[in-house]
Amino acid sequence: MKYDLPDELIVECDGPVRTLILNRPDELNAVNERLHWGLAQVWRQLAMDAEARVVIVTGAGRAFSAGGDLDWITSFLEDPVARDESVREGAQIVEEMLRFPLPVIAAVNGAAVGLGCSVAVLSDIVLISERGSLTDPHVAVGLVAGDGGAALWPLLTPIMRSREFLFTGDRIDAVTAVELGLASRVVAADDLLAEARRLADRLAGQPVEALRGTKRVVNMYLSQALSGPLQAGFAAEVVSMQTVEHRERLLALRRKTSSR
Repeated sequence: MKYDLPDELIVECDGPVRTLILNRPDELNAVNERLHWGLAQVWRQLAMDAEARVVIVTGAGRAFSAGGDLDWITSFLEDPVARDESVREGAQIVEEMLRFPLPVIAAVNGAAVGLGCSVAVLSDIVLISERGSLTDPHVAVGLVAGDGGAALWPLLTPIMRSREFLFTGDRIDAVTAVELGLASRVVAADDLLAEARRLADRLAGQPVEALRGTKRVVNMYLSQALSGPLQAGFAAEVVSMQTVEHRERLLALRRKTSSR
C-alpha cells in the first residue's frame, strides 16, 4: 500500500508489521505543521492497509518527540485560523488513535514531550528506553493540557500523582513512568527496537479477530471516559492560547532556545 504522508512521517513496511517513524531528528522530532497533519491522517491509512497487523511508533534519532515546534506554535499568536486548525487536528489525532483497530506499540527511544507524550501514552503497549522520559509541559507555558494529558492520565495513574506532574510539567523518567502506569516496561536502549519488533511479531501471530475485538472492548472504556474531558480540555486549551500569560511565556521560551 502507498501512504500519502509528508516526509516528516515515515511508514516502514516489513511483513505484517508497520513501523511509524516521527522523522525530524535534527529538531528532536518536534511537531511542526506537516508532522501534525501527518499524525492526524496516518491512522486511517494504516487501518486500510490490508496486510498490516501491528504498528510500532517511534522517533528518528535520539528523541521520541520534543513536543510542539516553537516556531509553529508561536505563529498561532498572530494566526487564530491556524491555531484553531491545530486544535481540530489535535483532537483528530487522539480520536483516531482511540478507534484504531490494530495494536500499537510505542518504542519511546528518548524524550516524549507534549503531544509526543500523548501519542506514546495513547498506544496500547509502551516500551520505554532507560534513556526515555515523559513530560507534559503545557501548564508551564500557560496552556491547559488539553491534547490528552489532563483527560487521559487520570485513567492510567492515580489522580493524586497525575496532578503533580501535570501542574508542574516535571519530567518523568522511565522507571517512574512504569511505576505510575504511563508505560509498560523499561527496556535497555540498545534493545528497544528489537524488543518492540519481537513483541510486534508475537502479536501479529495472534488470531486477528480475537486481538482486534479485545482491543476494541478495552478502548471502549477509554473512549467513554474521555468523551467529556477531551472536549472540555481542547476548549479550555483554546481559551488559554489567547491569554497574556501564554504569550509572554511562549515568547520567553522561544528567546531562550534561540539564544542557545
